[in-house]
Amino acid sequence: MASTEFGRTVRRWRDRVPPEAAGLPAGGHRRAAGLRREELALLAGVSVDYITRLEQGRASHPSEQVVEALGRALRLSGGEREHLFHVAGLVPPGRDMVPAHITPSVHRLLDRLTGTPVAVYDAAWTLLLANPLYAALLGDPSGWRGNERNGVWRNFVGPDSRVRQSPEVRREFEAALVADLRATASRYPADQRLRGLIAELRARSVRFAELWDSGAVCRHEASHKTVEHPQLGPVTLDCDVLSVSGSDLRIMIYTAEPDTEDAERIALLGVLGTQALVES
Repeated sequence: MASTEFGRTVRRWRDRVPPEAAGLPAGGHRRAAGLRREELALLAGVSVDYITRLEQGRASHPSEQVVEALGRALRLSGGEREHLFHVAGLVPPGRDMVPAHITPSVHRLLDRLTGTPVAVYDAAWTLLLANPLYAALLGDPSGWRGNERNGVWRNFVGPDSRVRQSPEVRREFEAALVADLRATASRYPADQRLRGLIAELRARSVRFAELWDSGAVCRHEASHKTVEHPQLGPVTLDCDVLSVSGSDLRIMIYTAEPDTEDAERIALLGVLGTQALVES
């Protein structure tokens, strides 16, 4: 019964989200104004088959991560998100967990920044949403799963990124990331996923363990980065991190100096880049 109600709820809310509101092209013949199953699957980072089975009541007990991802993809309000957790047979994450809900107002803000690379992270630096320009600039994150989506993990034990930094800047950046993560861990001591992330990083990265044991606490807020894009070459940008009051989200925004080659390359990136909003 719960599985059937969950599927009906997802289908009902899928039908009310126009594709353009989720950053997707609205072209082609559509039987309904809302998202197609494959579009919701893309936005939530799950398979189309799984969405089909959920909506038909053939898949039961979706995980907390899947419900959270569906809530973000469907642009649910706080009350709607809680309802989705309840019909999935789950308790909504409490205040002792790192928040992962993106409010409708934040979605609207990002809708207005289509010409700027923007991403939303939670307080533990796990990527929640990236707009097409961000994905085109730094690489498509739609295939990342688990800790692969975490910015601290990717900086210490993940594959090389497109960002180029001097050794000194790199050390300062790493120290700021670890200190910021420590501050987050102190605010959410009961979050098991956060504890697991920290344990893995301590086990796999000597540098992370050293910085963690130093005990520093601060917040990573801004930096100056050069991104080595495979088609456009180096693009130097300012990277600012904005905090969302009441939700502990981080909005990362890349901007270029006006009337520069970097600004021209970002504009060109909008033509070369991906066309779909990437969310998980």
